[in-house]
Amino acid sequence: MPGLIQSIERSSAVLRLLAAVPDRLRVKEIADALDLPKSTAHGILRTLEHVGFVEQDPLTSRYRLGSGLLDLGGNERGEGVLDVNELRGRALTWADALAARSGEEVRIGALRDDRVLVVHHVFRPDDSAQSMETGRLLPAHATALGKVLLAYDVTATRSVMAAGLEPYTRRSLTTRPDLARSLTETRARGWGLSVEEREPGRAGIAAPVRAIGGLVVGAIGISGPVERLCDTRRQARPALVEHVTAAARSISRDLAGPRR
Repeated sequence: MPGLIQSIERSSAVLRLLAAVPDRLRVKEIADALDLPKSTAHGILRTLEHVGFVEQDPLTSRYRLGSGLLDLGGNERGEGVLDVNELRGRALTWADALAARSGEEVRIGALRDDRVLVVHHVFRPDDSAQSMETGRLLPAHATALGKVLLAYDVTATRSVMAAGLEPYTRRSLTTRPDLARSLTETRARGWGLSVEEREPGRAGIAAPVRAIGGLVVGAIGISGPVERLCDTRRQARPALVEHVTAAARSISRDLAGPRR
């Protein structure tokens, strides 16, 4: 059996200590209370501050519990981890750049009620007629965005499977084993692909957006005609995959923030 991880035990003790006292505490007070070296206590506090679990008063340098702990309450699915407006705000610039580089329309999505909520939509950079899809709910099992989000959320995957996999086209994944295999492939390569699974003649490529610690909080992707996004073997074009994954990495860096 693996041993316990001391750093997590100590971090838990710091949080419990801060929760038990009404006032902010200095680093030395925390170190003394837990019989830790001051440098160790300081390192734990800086890490907890980075992820939002503690806050430091800039005037007194004392610590208290942070608002990031409230995010853990969200709901039973953890959908309160990141506000969709924050996700959209951090991704605007990168979404515009992805549309310009790929020549395709861009969507940013997050899971809501086992479907994909489109939180931002950028038109493809041409003069063709297009409809805004921000706020639209898309089927998770039949879209690249949804596959990416399900691949890293086992609870949502179980819920989607239990509800039944609706066939939108003849290529839609309608059985649990087929969807499970597709999600395994998505995790293994780090991006998702859908080819004519929601609409005939259309394909999508998407990649995960991660917050602090690597938690997947959304996805960004492109969609367009199969012949533009895929080769003759219906495989995603590598250049487009690189554009999408690079955009996802850039948004993830912005969400994680600078290391202290």
